[in-house]
Amino acid sequence: MAKRFRHVALVGKHQARGIRPVLEEIAEFVAGLGLEVSLERETALNTGITAFDALSNDELGRECDLAIVVGGDGTMLGFAREMARHGTPLVGINQGRLGFITDISIERFREALEPILAGTYEKEQRAMLEGAVWRDERIIFEGLALNDVVVSRGATASMVELRVDVGDEFVANLRADGVIVASPTGSTAYSLSAGGPILHPSIGGWVLVPIASHTLSNRPIVLPDLGEIRLEIVAGRDASVNFDMQSLASLLHGDRITVRRSKHKVCFLHPTGWSYYATLRRKLRWYEGVS
Repeated sequence: MAKRFRHVALVGKHQARGIRPVLEEIAEFVAGLGLEVSLERETALNTGITAFDALSNDELGRECDLAIVVGGDGTMLGFAREMARHGTPLVGINQGRLGFITDISIERFREALEPILAGTYEKEQRAMLEGAVWRDERIIFEGLALNDVVVSRGATASMVELRVDVGDEFVANLRADGVIVASPTGSTAYSLSAGGPILHPSIGGWVLVPIASHTLSNRPIVLPDLGEIRLEIVAGRDASVNFDMQSLASLLHGDRITVRRSKHKVCFLHPTGWSYYATLRRKLRWYEGVS
């Protein structure tokens, strides 16, 4: 049975011009429906909104049973990682061009939000990646990602060479500008621009995509999400790794990046009738040429 909500977290891209009146309008609308509203603390501080409680991410995760994110997909990525460990469902409202995961336009937020808040919605779970950087058998960095884990060459280096293992099996040595390990959600982000395939969110797999490989036979491959992927730095100076927006620079030869499926998932709520394929048509302009 669909859930009716009682306490809503509101977070926005506070750097965006004109965000304050938009957030106030959404907050007042939600409060007018009888729900409690709390703002994410940085959003409140940077917009000057004081009419609602301002809470930390952990407090929002503990106290709120729904989060509304106002901004683009980047804003959603950062907040989704924070809420995943609490299991808090998210709704995305986009001020500009509709995103892949912020799919409600600001112009229609009232008609979209009211039934969702009353318990009528499409629910979707998205898998996440988690991993670590190992140096001399010690973890020096850990990260969680909804989109992807990316290993990139240094700014002055010509390439990076990586050994790729999946589970207990050696897969390949790649010489490239880098490599992307993307979730189905991330398959429509950097991975897509690097030539990777689109994975439907319900598929239990990752896509591994070389970036500008120096060998034409190094092609993207779809991998099951059951095992661990290991990427070892064999050659190349100042390589870096990025878990969505969390970065570690200056990797050394012998450093290993491990990537696996996280125990946490992100839960998105969409208006009734939402379709992943319709999102692809809109964002990738697949409707062009159709009369």
